[in-house]
This record gives sequence, C-alpha cells and structure tokens, in this order.
Amino acid sequence: MGVDFGEKHFDRELEELGLLVQTAGLEVCDRIVVKRKFPDSAFFIGTGKVEEIKALALGHGAGEIIFDQALSPAQQRNLEREIGLPVYDRTFLILEIFAQRARSHEGKLQVELARLQYLSTRLVRRWSHLERQRGGIGGRGGPGETQIELDRRMINESVKRVRERLSKLKKQRSTQRRQRQRNEVFNISLVGYTNAGKSSLFNAMVKARAYAADQLFATLDTTTRQLYLQQAQAHVSLSDTVGFIRDLPHGLVEAFQATLQEAVDADLLLHVVDASNPHFPEQIQEVTRVLAEIGASDVPMLLVFNKLDRIAAEQLPLSLQDTMEIDGRQIPRVFISAHSGQGIDTLRDVLAQWWLARRSSDDAYADGQDAADCEQEQGLDGQV
Repeated sequence: MGVDFGEKHFDRELEELGLLVQTAGLEVCDRIVVKRKFPDSAFFIGTGKVEEIKALALGHGAGEIIFDQALSPAQQRNLEREIGLPVYDRTFLILEIFAQRARSHEGKLQVELARLQYLSTRLVRRWSHLERQRGGIGGRGGPGETQIELDRRMINESVKRVRERLSKLKKQRSTQRRQRQRNEVFNISLVGYTNAGKSSLFNAMVKARAYAADQLFATLDTTTRQLYLQQAQAHVSLSDTVGFIRDLPHGLVEAFQATLQEAVDADLLLHVVDASNPHFPEQIQEVTRVLAEIGASDVPMLLVFNKLDRIAAEQLPLSLQDTMEIDGRQIPRVFISAHSGQGIDTLRDVLAQWWLARRSSDDAYADGQDAADCEQEQGLDGQV
C-alpha cells in the first residue's frame, strides 16, 4: 500500500517495496496506490480505502498488509482492528530484513537495538486487559502499574544492556582503526544504495568471497581486506559496508553507528551507483544525505557507476572516466562492471593515483614540518 502525497521520490509502482517484501521472504499478491493531500490522523488513508484493502486481502487470502510509509502506533492499531490482519510499515519491514540477514555478533546487537527502539513506540495499550486497575490496601488508591508500563520498563532495560555491549564493541573497532592509522594504512570504504553491487565489486577487487546477491541488504556486516595496487606498489585497506535505502529508519542509522564509522574514518569513499537503475539520481541524493547525517560528507569521494553490462548500447558512456556534479562539486567518476570485469583495471589505476597523491602530500607536509622545526631551532640558537 502506497500513499502519494505529491512527493518527487514517491514510487508509483511500489517496485522497491515489492523487492523489500520479496527479500523478507514474502509474496506480493496485490499493490494499491492512493493519492491524498495529507494523511488521515486515524487510519493514514480514508475509511473507503480501508474497506477496499479489507476486501482485497480477503479475496487474495493475504496474511499481512504493508505500507510504504511509516505509520504512527495509533494508525497501525486502528488499521489492524478494522482490517483484521497484521499491518506493518516500511520501517518494520526493513528491521525484519536486517534481523534475518545479520550474521556477526555486532550486527545482531545493532539490529536488536533498533528493533527495541521501534517497539518502544508501539506500546499503545495493546494489553490493557492485563492491567491492575486498583492498587493499595482495601481497593483504595489510584491504578496500579499497568502492563504497558511493565513492558516499557522491560524494553528500556534491554536497550540499556544492548547499548553497553555495543559500546564495548565500538571501542574494539576504534582500537583497530587507530592501529591502522598508526601503520599509515590508506583506508577505502565502499558505500552506496542497497543492491548497487558493492559486495560484487568488493569480491572482484580483493578476490574475496563475501556474500553477494541480486537482492536488497545482502550485506550487513562490515568486511575489510587488503587491496594491492600494482601501479603504486602499495597495499591499501578496502571495507565493504551496509547499503543505504530511501527512508532508512533513523534508529537503524543510530544502531549501526559503529559499522558506519568505517565510512567516517575512511581516507576515500567509493560511492557505488547502479548505473542501470533509472532512479539513480535519487539514490545518489539519499546516500549523500545519510553520509552527511553520520558526519562523512567531507571525506573525499569517487563515484563508481556499476552494472555497465546492463546498460543499453546507445546509452553507454563515451569514456570510462569523467566527472559528475553533486551539490555544486565536481566528483570524479568511473564506469565499471563488477560482473564482467570491464573498467576494473581503470578503477585500480585511479585508486593508485589517489594513493600516490596522498603520499606526495604527506611527504610535502612532513618536509614543511621539518623546515619549520629547523627555523625554530635557529631562532633559539640566535637568542642564546
């Protein structure tokens, strides 16, 4: 179910929501799109559409209703009462996929934190029949502790425990990053919209066996490997990170802060883009927005337009290297195909040039510091 409020990025075919549903292991039996000027406070959609959804769900034998937008707890409760089926929103669906895909201990903790934060907002008197209506001796006094308060207290305690465990893991990651910095390792992080081909490119670059599939959120756990750049005769560090998506829940961004920190601390971001997707400009904007949210907007970036093998012959670029303007800045761009290997050598050469430029700037800075130290020593000698 999608509601069009006239926004530019609205998916009128609900293609992305359909892919999310399939990724979660469900089957789409029908899609409904309705136009509204503003959401209904009680049902998000009109009561007529609620009845239409109920009839369609009954006809198809559907088990769940999923909305493309975020629903308030009250709207979700009201829709479930009227339709008689579980009603979920986009946020819950993404959380469900993350819960299915997390493999590492850290990834599972991050998903658990986001899920608990989401559930804490959904306690809208669903268990009112379990409340103790009266407290105190002899039936006097105000109402006792309600079930919703017990649940909220339990969730808050769980959130606290998960945060403490994540804090320890974050310190471990920070120690590892400091070690790489002391060793003067050049760090490169792959970022991009989900299903843009980051893991496929990662495997092609470092000959790894990271899980890669034509589906959303195939990778949740950060993987780091050494990449050898022959032209520069140097090893650099390459990290594959979780993909972004439109309307990525803020709780997930916060929960995955330790993982996304790899992008913040990187020396270079490889922003992987699905060149075959007609909506890639909107996807680039969404990734740029999330990078700004986590504090990685100032990290140097290289655009990598992937899936060149899926582009029609008449739309192929004239050159595998050019630039593209993003937010008033000209960003260098490389066209590749991680599947066929086209453009991979060009990308390696570009990365080697980045590394050499960084090396020369570091050497120039070191020479400047040495010269400044010498001048300071001479000045002190003159004073003596």
